[in-house]
Amino acid sequence: MTKPNLQRLLETVCGETQAAELLQLMNVSPQLLSSSSEQASRAEVAQALNMVLFAGILERVPTGMAYTRDVIEAGGQVVFDHGALRTVKWECGDLPSGEIAFTRILAPLGYRLNGIYPLDRIGMTGRSYAHADLPDDIAQYFLSELHPERFSAAFQAAVSRVVSASADPLDDDAVAQLAVLERDASLPMADAARLVPKLAACFDRHHAEPALADYELLLKESAEMAWISTEGNAFNHATDRVADVRAVADAQRGLGRPIKDTVEVSRSGRVLQTAFKADPVERRFVGTDGIVVKRTVPGSFYEFITRDFVPASEAAGGTLDLSFDAGNAQGIFKMTAAC
Repeated sequence: MTKPNLQRLLETVCGETQAAELLQLMNVSPQLLSSSSEQASRAEVAQALNMVLFAGILERVPTGMAYTRDVIEAGGQVVFDHGALRTVKWECGDLPSGEIAFTRILAPLGYRLNGIYPLDRIGMTGRSYAHADLPDDIAQYFLSELHPERFSAAFQAAVSRVVSASADPLDDDAVAQLAVLERDASLPMADAARLVPKLAACFDRHHAEPALADYELLLKESAEMAWISTEGNAFNHATDRVADVRAVADAQRGLGRPIKDTVEVSRSGRVLQTAFKADPVERRFVGTDGIVVKRTVPGSFYEFITRDFVPASEAAGGTLDLSFDAGNAQGIFKMTAAC
């Protein structure tokens, strides 16, 4: 029996063992497991990338890994709701500035802008992108831009020293494949299998190790920019859509895991979020006289979200509320200052 395209893509990128583990762990729409042709749809390519990125964050976030192991042992699955990443709206060398570094990837994959969220308290703007083909079933992206011009001159200079020589991870082959994907909404399977790992590599740090003095300066004004200086464009967090976020939080707290003290509730009351505190990671910095030093800093984290349906009385009545909330986002972002 021929394997579904999604499974074949995952096996090519991750190997058969990890592909099987991901398909067991993650809830996947049957529509994404129904095709076994030699053309991969943009939805299948997007889902494969999302699953690879989800696996990556579990490798970096021990609390998330522990939680997902519990889910598997209980016979359950996780619903990947969205992944979040941070960019800097600044001169970034060869890397396109701000969110453009990723919208050039998301648009060919079938993603469309779904909301804009001013994050004024932290000097950022967030934008959500939902998949045009299966918005409820394929994870969204919450893509934020930090605005250095809202901070001090010394801060801006430090940002320049950190990111101004960033490299662009997308090679000409990947750019050409994205153009075909955007035009045709599909790719030959062999091309899709080559493209997915190249896209996954974009979700990483593309600048050199920062100077410790710059990190400390950035941290005084923006925990978010300090995080970007060490982690770059890696997923800041991945989010599991659950039926009752409060019950999950209570259960994880009972297990002694470092869950957020409160649940963030959107103004509509329909979107509830909480998260584990970021897991600490050891990172290298350039210290005095160019000597490399190591420090423990906040890494990524695992989040939970509950989404209710939009009331029938509203325009999108009866659909799952896929929106975000600026207040929720700013509260959740504090998790990378709380490892």
